[in-house]
Amino acid sequence: MNKIYPSAAEALKGVVADGQLMAVGGFGLCGIPEALIDALRDSGVKNLTVISNNAGVDGFGLGKLLETRQISKMISSYVGENKEFERQYLAGELQLEFTPQGTLAEKLRAGGAGIPAFFTKTGVGTLVAEGKELREFDGETYVMERSLVPEVSLVKAHRADKSGNLQFRYTARNFNPAVAMAGKICVVEVEEVVETGAIHPDQIHLPGIYVHRIVLNANPEKRIEKRTITEKAGV
Repeated sequence: MNKIYPSAAEALKGVVADGQLMAVGGFGLCGIPEALIDALRDSGVKNLTVISNNAGVDGFGLGKLLETRQISKMISSYVGENKEFERQYLAGELQLEFTPQGTLAEKLRAGGAGIPAFFTKTGVGTLVAEGKELREFDGETYVMERSLVPEVSLVKAHRADKSGNLQFRYTARNFNPAVAMAGKICVVEVEEVVETGAIHPDQIHLPGIYVHRIVLNANPEKRIEKRTITEKAGV
C-alpha cells in the first residue's frame, strides 16, 4: 500500500469535505502541519469543526483558515494569540468549546484507544461541567467527558518510513501522536521519508498502522510564535 503522496493537495483529495470534525496537531506554532493547513485552505472546504490545542496566530497556522472563514467551531484549550479569533468569537461568528488542556489531550487519546468516555475532576464546579454527568468515586465528584474521534487528523512529524512509522522531533511530539491515533483518516506531513526499516524500532514514536497518507515538506517555515531573547550581562 503506497502511503506517499506527491503534494499536500493530493494527500487531502477525496479526504476532506464540508462540515467535518477535524483534528490538527501542534502546540502554538510548534509542530503544526504547515503544508497541509495551506492545502486545506486552498481546497475551499468550509463549516469545519477543528480540534486543536490552539488556533494559530493571525496569518499563520490555523489563523489562515479563520481568515477565510472555513472554521465554524473550535474545540481548543488556548486561543490567546489570535486577534481574528477574538473578533469572530465576540461577534458571534465562531463557536468555541473551551476545554482544559489535559482533558483535551485525554479526549483524543481515549478516542484513539476506543474508549468512548472517561471521568475527571478537572472542571467540576465550573462552566466546563454544565450539562454533563457527574458521579462520585471514593467521596470525590467527577465529570464525565466524551472522547473525540475526528473524521480527519492532520499531523506533523519529523520523519516517516514508507510504511508510515513516525518519528517526532523534540517538543513537536506534543498533541501530534494523540491527534494521529484519534482520527479515522490520518494525513501526516514530514520533513524526511526513509525506507521501511531505516528507523530503529526503539526510535519509532507512532506505528504506521495509524497513518494513511504521507506528504513530504522538507523545508517548512517553522515560524516562531513569540520570540524572546535573554539579555547578556554587560550588553
